[in-house]
Amino acid sequence: MPDEVVAKSAPYISPLEINGMSGRMLYMPAPKGKTRNMLFIYGHHSSIERCWGIVEELNQYGSVTMPDLPGFGGMDPLYKIGKEATVDNMADYLASFVKLRYKRKRLTIVGFSFGFVVATRMLQKYPELTKRVDLVVSTVGFAHKDEFVFTKVRYFMYLNAARFFSHRLPAIFFRNVMLNPFVIKTAYRHTRNAKSKFSGLSKPELKTMLEFEVHLWRCNEVRTYMKTSVEFLTLDNCQRRVDLPVWHISVDADRYFDNNLVEQHLRVIYSSFNSAKAKLDSHAPSIIADKETARGLIPYRIRNLLAS
Repeated sequence: MPDEVVAKSAPYISPLEINGMSGRMLYMPAPKGKTRNMLFIYGHHSSIERCWGIVEELNQYGSVTMPDLPGFGGMDPLYKIGKEATVDNMADYLASFVKLRYKRKRLTIVGFSFGFVVATRMLQKYPELTKRVDLVVSTVGFAHKDEFVFTKVRYFMYLNAARFFSHRLPAIFFRNVMLNPFVIKTAYRHTRNAKSKFSGLSKPELKTMLEFEVHLWRCNEVRTYMKTSVEFLTLDNCQRRVDLPVWHISVDADRYFDNNLVEQHLRVIYSSFNSAKAKLDSHAPSIIADKETARGLIPYRIRNLLAS
């Protein structure tokens, strides 16, 4: 993990104890004169440190809170309390966090990729919370399994592998053998997704990136990672409406999602749909370690909304 990210983020991170699980929470107070309260929910294969740059960039518009999700970022998994890592259970956890953290305060929700999926399900299951939300922002979020642009072969390969390794014994094997740091640094870099992440990097940058990938793979609990993969590969979030408008940030070069289908599905779910395009050459940077990296992820239309 980059030392500068650890050093900068550490003063804002505190322990989080909720629903029998232990994790961490990052909180950056609002600058003077700013009153917006933002809840940022990170995505899959993530941690607080991975998204530090986004929090830094959002902080100019108000306070930012980013809690761990169960099983991610080193937090205890839902399996510890006898629950599976389903989108429904993640949504229940997030609703508990919102009720405890924000009480009666209004908040802005910014969901990043899979984090937006969880936020949407929370608003669907707990419609009373919509009265306290002043803005919902989807940052390269999604809503339905049909939005993935994988070939059928790749789709079923990912789905079946995730189903297999979501069981306890295969997950133990995966963590102790396939997630050995040496294996990650030597074999993982040659996988399809990793090649696109690492293309064009210098040797020092590649070394930093591989070390961070080791951190991410080791701090995300395997059963949670695999079960949530099954969940989003079979996702249908279009069954219930959310009585709020949504602002969706898309990327033209997104290698995961069909943006036209994402828009169609978000129009089904939310009361109205607005869009803005991020200036990125992929779904999202692997490490959003500073404000400079995060800047292209937040278009001017979203900045104007946050500043209002």
